Amino acid sequence: MTTSQLLNITATEAQARATAFDVESYQVELDLSWDGEVFGSRTEVHFTAADRASIAPEYSFIDFVGDSLREVSLNGINLPTDEYHGARIALPVEHLADTNVLVVDAVARYTNTGEGLHRFVDPVDNETYLYSQFEVPDSRRVFTVFEQPDLKATFQFTVIAPDHWTVISNQPTPDPIPLELLAGAGVTGRRDDTAHHSRGHLARWEFTPTPRLSSYVTALIAGPYYSVHSTATSTTGREIPLGLYCRASIAEYLDGDNLFEITRQGFDFFEHEFNTSYPFEKYDQLFVPEFNAGAMENAGAVTFLEDYVFRGPVAEQLVERRAITILHEMAHMWFGDLVTMRWWNDLWLNESFAEFVSHVAAVQNTRFDQAWTTFSAVEKTWAYRQDQLSTTHPIVADIRDLNDVLVNFDGITYAKGASVLRQLVAYVGHDAFVEGVRRYFHTHAYGNTELKDLLGELQLASGRDLAEWSELWLRSSGINTLEPQLQLAEDGETISSLQILQSSQHSETPLRPHRAVVGCYRNDPAHPERLIRAERIELDITGETTEVHVPAGTKVPDILLVNDEDLTYAKVVLDPDSARTTIDRLSDVADSGARAVLWGALWHMTRDGVLSASAFISTLLKHLGAETHSSLIFTLIRQLNTALNRYVPASHQPQIRHTVAEKLWELATAAPAGSDTQLQFFKAFILHARHHQLEILSEVLSYGAHGQDPRLPGLVLSDELRWDALTSLVAGGYAGVTEIEAAAQADTTATGALSRHKAMAARPEAQAKADTWSRLVEADMSNTTQRQTIIGFNRVHDRAVLEPFIDQYFEVIDTVWGQRSHEMAETFAEGLFPGWDVSESTLEKASTVLASTNHSALERILAENRDDLIRSLRAQRAFEATPSGNHRSTGSTNETNDA
Repeated sequence: MTTSQLLNITATEAQARATAFDVESYQVELDLSWDGEVFGSRTEVHFTAADRASIAPEYSFIDFVGDSLREVSLNGINLPTDEYHGARIALPVEHLADTNVLVVDAVARYTNTGEGLHRFVDPVDNETYLYSQFEVPDSRRVFTVFEQPDLKATFQFTVIAPDHWTVISNQPTPDPIPLELLAGAGVTGRRDDTAHHSRGHLARWEFTPTPRLSSYVTALIAGPYYSVHSTATSTTGREIPLGLYCRASIAEYLDGDNLFEITRQGFDFFEHEFNTSYPFEKYDQLFVPEFNAGAMENAGAVTFLEDYVFRGPVAEQLVERRAITILHEMAHMWFGDLVTMRWWNDLWLNESFAEFVSHVAAVQNTRFDQAWTTFSAVEKTWAYRQDQLSTTHPIVADIRDLNDVLVNFDGITYAKGASVLRQLVAYVGHDAFVEGVRRYFHTHAYGNTELKDLLGELQLASGRDLAEWSELWLRSSGINTLEPQLQLAEDGETISSLQILQSSQHSETPLRPHRAVVGCYRNDPAHPERLIRAERIELDITGETTEVHVPAGTKVPDILLVNDEDLTYAKVVLDPDSARTTIDRLSDVADSGARAVLWGALWHMTRDGVLSASAFISTLLKHLGAETHSSLIFTLIRQLNTALNRYVPASHQPQIRHTVAEKLWELATAAPAGSDTQLQFFKAFILHARHHQLEILSEVLSYGAHGQDPRLPGLVLSDELRWDALTSLVAGGYAGVTEIEAAAQADTTATGALSRHKAMAARPEAQAKADTWSRLVEADMSNTTQRQTIIGFNRVHDRAVLEPFIDQYFEVIDTVWGQRSHEMAETFAEGLFPGWDVSESTLEKASTVLASTNHSALERILAENRDDLIRSLRAQRAFEATPSGNHRSTGSTNETNDA
């Protein structure tokens, strides 16, 4: 087998090992005192193999991905180490007993990719910080393990590290024992006192064993982390220790009061909702550098993206996102850690459940009571896009191996799954759902389950047969479309009949049952400038046509909204009159959730080429200034960027971008001083400013050094905002290396170093772009350095400077993918795909490489980017089909076709 094949564990192999072995415990000793890029890893595994005669030799192995093996013994018998090829350690069947002890003494390697044990050196104080990231298959990069979720065991960690560090794991941190004291007692705690070790004072931390866990939720975080502590009171009366950790150099920004408040609100909600007390001994939350995801649900030691330590004013949507992320990871303590999926085909359920209940908790028990609007605007937008790609898949995906898992952390797994769970709750009822979930936790605590186990409990609690429901919703792909068909009475003012027509874009997508709400919106009698819901009709939509019972004499509403309250997962089509009213009066709709669904309908129309990008942009600019929901503003600005950069033909982009930037500057200067909207509009202006608008941007920056620009009262120019503005000035040729280096000298933090990389990559000169490209292809850089360099590389005001790299991308991508870890390869492939060049030529090149690659994960990335190109070409054709007069760019936003 090749190394890539050895690294890839199949479902068949995992099932065979789960049948053959039961794992009792791991004792893991890690020596982090070594110099250089490696550390010592010693693992003692206790496991049983009762039916040894049935174990096929090819399935009798354990996992370790490291530098080398120093010694391996199975039941006291030394095994050869020279046949190790970097992924698997064979367990000879003839040496197995009923009860087994495996000892592996190995050399493991730190990473700078955010996988395994990540190592980061803070440029501020030169201190080293470590943290683990094990999901999906990377605990094997740190210790020897059966790397699959259904072989749960207890884990006892022992760590040697510098004595001024803090070491955190799943269990409470013990008092460190100075190594010189152990040496005086005849115990060094080291397996080899001659190789690799650094000098200095060291200590040993011996953690107590964990409860039975899957290896992917174990954790180790080490370094001179700053911390603050508090407690939360459990429903049992137990005081749960709480900890917050971050690098010492950003300690002043750790807003412990807010973080602890959300944490306590989460515990209060989940313990009552699940009727199960928190299952672990403490709850630490650690904000770590160079993290790839938003967070990771390690049992009792959750790691978070360090960006959630806010070093300046941020938009309210980011504050809300942090809160929902905290609640999401906390929900995993029960659903994922206490009760764990048997195999990765139920990854969707793990993530979807946490995503769904985190929004429930936010709405019901925090100040973020409009989180469902955020869910509609952000999560479901992601799901709808993902579900219309050629790579879409059923929520319950066929996960054949680890490669399949890694590409399925997508909008189906998270957002569509959570959307369908919300529909399931509407279908079975909230009380039945909660009762079923409670029984699920009580029955399966510390065990592994499959989807059928949860559905069985929900079916028992609700009395509903969920077999057909789950088949239609969970085992088929694609989106249904719901469209109202309205017939008027003879008076022309009242409704004669109303039907909901259901359809599917593809034959493999079945028509599904939908529990939904139809809302009729009219002028508020007390405030005629507002549109409010006057009638609410809740119903079950089934089959192709569903009759809606409308009381006789009901007048035709100004807006008829199918899927009001956003209970189901479907594309919503507006009837012609409702569409016209929406385009004209969307900002008059009082309810933010209804606005989110209406904006979603307009975005579907734009992506499908029904509404031209110019009309969408014009509508957006008309209503953006009146929007008050921060996450909705955030999503609209992202959609504005996509519409302008992808759906407007290149020849029309400069004049429309000019209008967009002018409007954004107008909105920023008109917004309340220091407000969320002022910050979001100004950040958007930074992105789109060109030519004389860059002079305005330069003036704002110069004011920031000597006071405050009177046009933007209350705006705090944080380091992040200053770097973002400078990067745009660099991309436009209004600043260069001198200004970048001056900014870097003023900001010597880790964030400043990353921002420097981004700004340097944004330089528009051909040689600067060529040099940056060479570094991205050839240099060894950390995950965040690569990511920020790619962002800067793509920040151009003249796309001609990127044209030479279209062919180069397709020439190197297959090779680069084969040479890098999944995280690093994925960032390169996604970030540098030339999707900005919406042309048949780029589409053809993407198709050619797609047909030739043997890397399944790369194949998916190429296919999805090709799909986006096809959609962009269709949208641009719709733009060109719009009468040319409608593309004029003036300052006015009153006409719907005026961009």
